[in-house]
Amino acid sequence: MTRRLSTLADFAYRRRGLMIVGWIVAAVVIIGLGSNLKGDYNANYDTPGSESKAASDITKQRFGGYSAQEIYVVAKNPAGFPNEAAAAQRLQPFFAQAQKVEHIAAHTGIRLSPNHQIASTTLPMTVPGWEMTKDQGKQLINAADDNAGSGLEIKLGGDPIYAAQSQSSPEGVGLLGAAIVLLIAFGSLIAAGLPLAIALVGLGISSAGLIALLANVVDVPDWTTAVSGLIGIGVGVDYALLVLTRFRSALREGKNTQAAVSEAVTTAGRSVLIAGCTVVIAVLGLCLTGLSYMYGVAISAALAVLIVMLASVTLLPALLSYLGPRVNKLRIPLLGRSLRKADERAVSGAESPAARWSHGVQRRPWVAAIGALAVLLALAAPALGMRLGFPDAGNDPPDTMTRQAYDLNTEGFGPGSNGPIQVVAELSSSQDASALAAFASDLRSVPGVKFVTPPRFNQGGNAALITVIPTTSPQDKATQDLVNHLRDDVVPTQLKGTGITVDIGGVTAALEDQSNYMTDRMPLFIAGVVGLSFLLLLVAFHSPLISLKAGVMNLLSVSAAYGVMTLAANGGGLSSLIGIDHEVPIAPFMPVMMFAILFGLSMDYEVFLISRIREEYLKDGDTRRAVADGLAKTARVITAAAAIMIVVFLAFVTAQDVFLKLFGIGLASAIFLDATVVRMVLVPAVMQLLGKWNWWIPAWLERVLPRLDVERVATAEGQP
Repeated sequence: MTRRLSTLADFAYRRRGLMIVGWIVAAVVIIGLGSNLKGDYNANYDTPGSESKAASDITKQRFGGYSAQEIYVVAKNPAGFPNEAAAAQRLQPFFAQAQKVEHIAAHTGIRLSPNHQIASTTLPMTVPGWEMTKDQGKQLINAADDNAGSGLEIKLGGDPIYAAQSQSSPEGVGLLGAAIVLLIAFGSLIAAGLPLAIALVGLGISSAGLIALLANVVDVPDWTTAVSGLIGIGVGVDYALLVLTRFRSALREGKNTQAAVSEAVTTAGRSVLIAGCTVVIAVLGLCLTGLSYMYGVAISAALAVLIVMLASVTLLPALLSYLGPRVNKLRIPLLGRSLRKADERAVSGAESPAARWSHGVQRRPWVAAIGALAVLLALAAPALGMRLGFPDAGNDPPDTMTRQAYDLNTEGFGPGSNGPIQVVAELSSSQDASALAAFASDLRSVPGVKFVTPPRFNQGGNAALITVIPTTSPQDKATQDLVNHLRDDVVPTQLKGTGITVDIGGVTAALEDQSNYMTDRMPLFIAGVVGLSFLLLLVAFHSPLISLKAGVMNLLSVSAAYGVMTLAANGGGLSSLIGIDHEVPIAPFMPVMMFAILFGLSMDYEVFLISRIREEYLKDGDTRRAVADGLAKTARVITAAAAIMIVVFLAFVTAQDVFLKLFGIGLASAIFLDATVVRMVLVPAVMQLLGKWNWWIPAWLERVLPRLDVERVATAEGQP
């Protein structure tokens, strides 16, 4: 591998112009194709094999393509509506305009609040909400706005309306934060600009090009670009930072530009390739969930990482070949002094603060290891109370139409009106109609049920729909309990012996099904990601214990992040600063996504650190010295990389979606803990305790594993 990277470095130096032009042409072509041939962002959130999926399929087959999903229409008139017919007449111009939008059917009938000021109805959709385009959602919003006025408010809710609302993109905030950290670290516009340039190239090619094309082939949710974009920015800046730091270090040691490029690519570039491949394996593990929309998320994130990984070992070395020592030009006064002082210490041979810290940890390794473990376990403890579910429109910003519709519905009919439960019945004979009507009547007395509609039969008389309005909101745990109670107790008891088959569906039930599905698949997913990552690290470092240690420590940091995210989801306190003022559930796909992303990113720092420790160890076989020197020589770059990643992920809190806010909090806290408690305390303590066992490997395994040495370094006598 070293020879191949050396050849790549030589090509990047000697053909630097060709390399840069090649990347520019590739970017222009791919972004151009993405702009002209882009697919629509949509996703199928149905859970395979679930009861809600069965209910949805029956509804489509028996009710003329009705998807069991609706646009919620809420109108308020302070003067009041005399009756349902008067409300329908007042809203008729809106209905006429709305029904011109594709996939929208006639309204289902008006319901008035007790004070007659609020009217509510639904517009059934013939396709699931995620299949409607953003433009169709905007047409519906325009219809509501066009026909409101003279005291009448018309507000709409539902997935197409939510998707059509203008939403801020967190990528710009993430880039700005990364730029500030880089300027503080380097104090040079050129040095700070190079990692940003790599990240921007990667963002353009992946988000504007490849992911847009991918949407033609697989389901890609509309929030994918935000997730993959910020991951790409974070790892792109980190990988470029690692290569750039090694290049500057080589220049400081007196090497010429070509030699510095070669050293940066063959050492730091190797770490980038291993770390990047680990991230790609981890995020592709999302495919193990078996959910179609996760395939799009996984492939998109993997593409974003692959592009910046390749740019860091090809495009960046070519740019450095042109710049040479000028990489430190255009300095900004007062910035970058910490790096310059560190460079001066390295030249003079003075011990760095990181080295002194490592020696302190190594003197009392048991105390340090137990203390760090206690901190991580304490932070992870709240995750035991994590409640999975989907935040509802009540968490949207107050100025959005979906939130306003939610509030009006709650005001007029209670919070449960925002998440109706669909009871889908199949009848075997005409005599079943009376039994179903009695069942609907009995449902009204079930605790937690506020309102039940009479059965609505299809034209063939062999299927019926009953809408159940809970007393609690869609995201409330009591609503989830009601769904389970209906399925497990009410339906089997009351319909036993009849020819009626019932499935409980609707959006609320579908989200409960996905929560259960994700929980069941989590062990397989974790085992797959951890196992593949272990094998990659084993090939990279030829040390079973180091590979195992890395996996265990990453599990600890991810668990701690789950705990922090759970605390944030409880609402109030500091959570209110990011717009979470009450308890919200955690979307069921978030723990899976976080695990994949964090496990991969945590491996980045493990690879950066262990690669340098391994280099130092190969010099004289002294583990104690190697750990201290390796930590000292990587502390600055890991700290800077972690700071950038934290800032980038905190940009998620500016997003409109509550799940993205929580996602950002979880990712940022994990990176912080990984770069501090894990890398600065747990790693040196455990490696000190393991001693020579760090590098142990059975002879038979050593013979069969391929070797990916950083460079040919003279080893101490008798050492591997």
